[in-house]
Amino acid sequence: MKRERIATALERAGLPPEAAAAKMRLLERCETLASRLGWNSPDHAWWIPGRLEVFGKHTDYAGGRTLVAALPRGFVLLAATGCASLPGVIVADAVSEEIAISTPPERRAGEAIRDVGDREQQPAWAHYVEAVVRRLQRNFPGTLLSANIVFASDLPAAAGMSSSSALMVGLAAALVRIAGIGSREEWRRNITGPLDAAAYYACIENGATFRSLEGDSGVGTHGGSEDHAAILCGAPAQLTALAFVPLRLLATVAVPTEWRFVVASSGVRAEKTGGTRDAYNALSRDATALLQIWNTHESAAASLGEALSTGTAAPEHLAGLVQRAFAAGAKRNALTRRLTHFVREDGRVPDALAAFSSGDAVALSGLTEESQRDAELLLENQVTETVELAAAARRLGAIGASAFGAGFGGSVWALVERDTAPDFAARWLAACRPACPPDAIAFEASPGPAAMPLDWSR
Repeated sequence: MKRERIATALERAGLPPEAAAAKMRLLERCETLASRLGWNSPDHAWWIPGRLEVFGKHTDYAGGRTLVAALPRGFVLLAATGCASLPGVIVADAVSEEIAISTPPERRAGEAIRDVGDREQQPAWAHYVEAVVRRLQRNFPGTLLSANIVFASDLPAAAGMSSSSALMVGLAAALVRIAGIGSREEWRRNITGPLDAAAYYACIENGATFRSLEGDSGVGTHGGSEDHAAILCGAPAQLTALAFVPLRLLATVAVPTEWRFVVASSGVRAEKTGGTRDAYNALSRDATALLQIWNTHESAAASLGEALSTGTAAPEHLAGLVQRAFAAGAKRNALTRRLTHFVREDGRVPDALAAFSSGDAVALSGLTEESQRDAELLLENQVTETVELAAAARRLGAIGASAFGAGFGGSVWALVERDTAPDFAARWLAACRPACPPDAIAFEASPGPAAMPLDWSR
């Protein structure tokens, strides 16, 4: 009965029946692993979607605009309160059966810890657990963080669909609920709704201070809150337009019923580590450098987007300031490309809203082609596989196609006519062989529901 009730709840929330059934299979894997580990019976559950970015490449952290949706794939989590006498957070992946352990520094690793994993051999995603636990302890001192959490996901990892942000949102939401953080004065004073929660969870990831909630080192990436906002504020069959710094909702628009999104992962992992993380962070640093140049000469703005909104001549004026600030060379060229990209991509969001609202396929085709080309030439964050996927989708008759996410690997979306959607994914991947690795996948991706708690206790 419980499984039927939760599957029905997921369908009513907006997941297609086959997607809801897939989530139930993931929840069953979570329950099985929790039982094997001897944990208390879970009494909390969540659905946490991945993120589809339609327009808004690398604009959010600079105060720009994006057009996003929640994916029908993502994470499920089961959580139970841990042992009050042994504070600590233990997190397990029901698919890989990897385990991460985060304990207070004063706690010694006793038998309860050694039974489930070795603290010295943490999985790659353990630093996300540490970042969430560390930040919540910092911002809500005295809170007892004691929980056992098991998760499973049907998102391809490191594919540009915000799997890392979705995991962090899920972990944070679980701990906030289990530890009663949502009832604390610090929470109520700073966080009044889903947009605030999204902005705060983004600050857990990037390390920034959120209002009076002091920041730390985060996980080492300088991203914004686009992913977290899509995860917490998306809606079935809808695209959500957002503006940032501060985060705010601009509009929602329905995807025309005759259109469908299909997403393909390139098979090239968009890891935010090592050299790839440095390249990702360089795009953020260049946006910050542009803002610093503006603020040196003009009234201070909180973001690049705010600076450029001061008048129609602002972009050209800032371009001139860049030219005067740097002699001809690599830095001037990089900042000029970054400014050009931001202005163009940010400006596509209202145009895309209008095109989706009116069902203007011609306009969307042009916007997506321009967005993809600018990512290749101005952001320089595309790889051979994502370039080929976008081009192949257009050759197969897609209305539009574009890579999305941080870049340097990842995924591509295609917008297709509804009647062609069922077999488009297979034809798309076949057309890209052998350019894409064997583990590249494609699936229909109609926008789904936002993150939601599931009633697991009954």
